[in-house]
Amino acid sequence: MIAVISPAKSLDYERAPPPCTPTRPRFSEEAETLAKACSRLSRKRLAELIKISPALAKLNADRYRGFADAPERPALFAFAGDVYVGLDAYSLDEEAVAYAQDHLRMLSGLYGLLRPLDAIRPYRLEMGTRWAPGDRSGRDRLTDWWGDRIARALGEELGAEGSGVILNLASEEYWAAVDKFVPAGAGVIAVDFREGPDARFVSFHAKKARGMMARWVVEHRIQDPAALPGFDADGYRHDAQASTPDRLRFVRA
Repeated sequence: MIAVISPAKSLDYERAPPPCTPTRPRFSEEAETLAKACSRLSRKRLAELIKISPALAKLNADRYRGFADAPERPALFAFAGDVYVGLDAYSLDEEAVAYAQDHLRMLSGLYGLLRPLDAIRPYRLEMGTRWAPGDRSGRDRLTDWWGDRIARALGEELGAEGSGVILNLASEEYWAAVDKFVPAGAGVIAVDFREGPDARFVSFHAKKARGMMARWVVEHRIQDPAALPGFDADGYRHDAQASTPDRLRFVRA
């Protein structure tokens, strides 16, 4: 089973990652192509596209213009958003990180598909951005540019891993890059996290819970999907009545 999560808008390039050997992203050339295209956008246009403040637009414009010389670090230790608070990568032991390298994947607007130890440079580019290099119509999205490449790569990795099952812990925005092109024969299991007796959806808690479940999978070396209802971190419990075989619900009272 391969678990798939989203990246994060927040980055952490200050804290030193633990000793590890970085790997090269599968789509590093595509990332460079996208970074060059982004470097030609004005700050104003960049701010409009990814809906950020002028200060963040300047930061990211500078990042893209100096992309080739920017520092790299493993993706697992580069992202710092809510999902990664739940994942808490810095407290994983070496064996768990090694398992994650084979069984955890991150979707990325810039890098497409990442393994945890793939070395990445700082960036900000959401998968749902209404922009694509070379698009003159103004109607394309970044997902149009990626097409089926990400899903095909994920399919190849599923074949190598052997289970044929994807645990979808990604947001809808990022899963859209895979959804239409899910490899034939692959099983997809989505997870729905809810809060309280009325089973409310709370985005912040759901993001953190996705990270916690990704951690649980790699710590316990979960390979059989039948074991997934056993997830119980931070008070979450499987709601069998509200679940289906391809969509599991967990509720925290």
